Amino acid sequence: MKLAVCLLVLLSWASGVKAQTPFYQGKTITVVAGVSAGSAYDLYARLMAQHMGKHISGNPTFVVQNMTGAGSIIGANYLYNISKPDGLTIGAVQPSIFFNQLMKQKEVKFDWSKFGWIGSSDRSDHLLYMRADLPYKSLADVRRASEPPKCGSTGAGTSGSYIPKLLEEVLGTKFTIVSGYQGGGEIDLGVERGELQCRALTIQAYHSREPYHTWRKNRFARILMQTGQARDPRLPDTPTLDELMREYKTPESRRRLVPLVMAGSDFGRPIIAPPRVAADRLKSLREAFMKTMNDPELLTEAKRKNLDISPTPGEELEKLAKEVTSQSPEIIERLRTLMSQ
Repeated sequence: MKLAVCLLVLLSWASGVKAQTPFYQGKTITVVAGVSAGSAYDLYARLMAQHMGKHISGNPTFVVQNMTGAGSIIGANYLYNISKPDGLTIGAVQPSIFFNQLMKQKEVKFDWSKFGWIGSSDRSDHLLYMRADLPYKSLADVRRASEPPKCGSTGAGTSGSYIPKLLEEVLGTKFTIVSGYQGGGEIDLGVERGELQCRALTIQAYHSREPYHTWRKNRFARILMQTGQARDPRLPDTPTLDELMREYKTPESRRRLVPLVMAGSDFGRPIIAPPRVAADRLKSLREAFMKTMNDPELLTEAKRKNLDISPTPGEELEKLAKEVTSQSPEIIERLRTLMSQ
């Protein structure tokens, strides 16, 4: 009888210990980065991965796996369809590939609104640069050009593609979009080689790494436009898109497309999970992400690397994802027209 009681107590104790063991203890979280290694999105994902484990109960390790192609669509498809929804795989993707879904592109195998939204480390506006040795000192010169300058892009739905197309829609400029580059670094090399003349990317990326530090010293590139409600302190002489639309008297009917196209800036640098991750694990990841973005060690390292940190909670991104994917047929048709030009 005493032996049976002892065994019962022992089993109960062991069961209690097991129940108290954190899910993430001894586990590894894989971050699928749908961007090229060394790009700004990759740098942000790796910075998060270095610090987030200590803010999750069980202190899991993090590894980053780059999965490039089609402007992050390959990585997003993998996360949505192949990764297990167990909270052990998350992703870092380009923020504007919801365009591809709205345009019903066959490559898209995900529903943007159904990802598990964890958070974003930075909300960054965009700029368009041009080689400074070319006769394009402003977008007015681009409007008058007999041959449109060539801008590089990794694929439709990325800022390298949709920013020039938006400028065509609202300002009357003309660009030739050259797609298919594996990453931003390859596009910049193309500009240096002379096979391209321009590129659109985030303001943050342009001020955080090479080759841009060298370019700014050598005045290799000229910034023709920036998005955002006000001029970035780092670009005090560059007009905003809103200023240019006022200058060129852009009709209100065309202006209405801008908030949807620029929603990518609001998504920032999103970290997502596969659909159907358990609510408690998604909650843990969201809370850990926001703690990570306020971690003094991360902020010190971000400052050293010239990476801005202005986080957005996953709940806000989830709401935005539902908004952008529930547009009226009229707006979606206008977007399709814009993106197919």
